Amino acid sequence: MKSPQFQALLLFQECIKPVKVDKKPGKAAAKIRIEADGSYFQVNQDGEAQKLEKAKITLNDCLACSGCITSAESVLVRQQSHGEQKKVLALKKLLSCPGVHYVFDTTFSRNFSLLESQQEFVRRFHRQADDKKALPMLASACPGWICYAEKTHGSFIIPHISTTKSPQQVMGSLVKGYFAEQKHLPPDRIYHVTVMPCYDKKLEASRPDFFNQEYQTRDVDCVITTGEVLKLLEQEGVSLSDVDPAPLDTLLGGAAGELSTHPGGGSGGYLEHIFKHSARELFGIHVDSIHYKPLKNKDFQEVTLERDGEVLLHFALAYGFRNIQNLVQKLKRGKCPYHYVEVMACPSGCLNGGGQIKLEGESSKEELQQVERLYESLRAEIPEENQAVRELYQHWLGGWGSEGALAVLHTQYHAVERANSALNIKW
Repeated sequence: MKSPQFQALLLFQECIKPVKVDKKPGKAAAKIRIEADGSYFQVNQDGEAQKLEKAKITLNDCLACSGCITSAESVLVRQQSHGEQKKVLALKKLLSCPGVHYVFDTTFSRNFSLLESQQEFVRRFHRQADDKKALPMLASACPGWICYAEKTHGSFIIPHISTTKSPQQVMGSLVKGYFAEQKHLPPDRIYHVTVMPCYDKKLEASRPDFFNQEYQTRDVDCVITTGEVLKLLEQEGVSLSDVDPAPLDTLLGGAAGELSTHPGGGSGGYLEHIFKHSARELFGIHVDSIHYKPLKNKDFQEVTLERDGEVLLHFALAYGFRNIQNLVQKLKRGKCPYHYVEVMACPSGCLNGGGQIKLEGESSKEELQQVERLYESLRAEIPEENQAVRELYQHWLGGWGSEGALAVLHTQYHAVERANSALNIKW
């Protein structure tokens, strides 16, 4: 499933390496000719034509470009694919090394994302009188939404976006930071792979912000989707049902047992956790359950906290780019009533991500409902109650709300200027 903002991009135009043509005094500049097959030729003044080479692009190029390409689903990138992962596993097998040493549940790293998001919202709420862009705070866990915001709305939207890292990138910091230290290994000696329901997570992992210049390594080396995991298994002739289950590892040693989840939906439960925490922290109100009010569609819903007829908190979730665009327009008109919005690019959220395995013979609705039931059946985890998280906050980050936590668990976003080039095509 294509990211909604790019559904109209039915044909992919290959990127062509731009050529700088030095115009000498008294001579006309060379012209560029495009053949029917899409080939580009530089034509000199004397009529001589030279075919231009096609550029090899990386995800960094895509993030820097503001033209036709921003979705990882439209780009075949060697370092972010199941093919690259297969090469790494084959090399380790050749060297008689285990394929995979440790397997962690990203629910653990999401604990940090949720706790940091809760604190960030409270800080923003307190300073809203002095900072008009402190609220609404917009979720930052979805890279498709972040890419769209940076490229389309730039500096206007960015101040509203939460600076808290996504669970994937928090896990990258944990693995290449804390875990590497515990194993007495430099970060570049660890190859870190994440399995995600989303192609745009490849883009996120490739951001320069998540690259360690000292060791020349990324926090997340490779991202493969759940669909690509299935391809890997099929290529190896392995059926998942025939594989014996094994306990998950933990960053503090021992076994974590079964997969766990966070209550509040299949996109991480950001709205629910921040809402309950803020109600308690800001107004002393304990919220047991949250009641959602659907608006024009099920992917745009509101949650309100009231006391004596006064609205104390007004939250919303906006899934899919139709609703995201409506949200952005409300912001631009100064008519956005929300304090916080959980924003996700995919309709129905992350469980319906474009990288998910698609079952044959079932409608998309039935398939999604089945995935939601399976997700909800997992053991629910409360971030504040996780002892391992509390220990890491204290011993690795220097305590709750410390400068260390802000440095490691937060990031920044950048407005991408639209370049004046032939690649800026309005599809």
